[in-house]
Amino acid sequence: MEEIIFLVQDSPEGGFEAKALGESIFCEADSIEELKVNLVDAVKCHFELDKLPKIIRLHITKDELITV
Repeated sequence: MEEIIFLVQDSPEGGFEAKALGESIFCEADSIEELKVNLVDAVKCHFELDKLPKIIRLHITKDELITV
């Protein structure tokens, strides 16, 4: 596997949540920088060394509401 993609969004409790697409990996953190560190650790724990993805891609989404 060359890369793994995570969908990142704001957590309702504050901070951020990330869920891998196609794998059972989920992480939370208070900041994006902390989330990046947590994701690297989670990916290393999830995959064996010979299957470890070379790239972690973050797809960051943000919901905004506009009242009329």
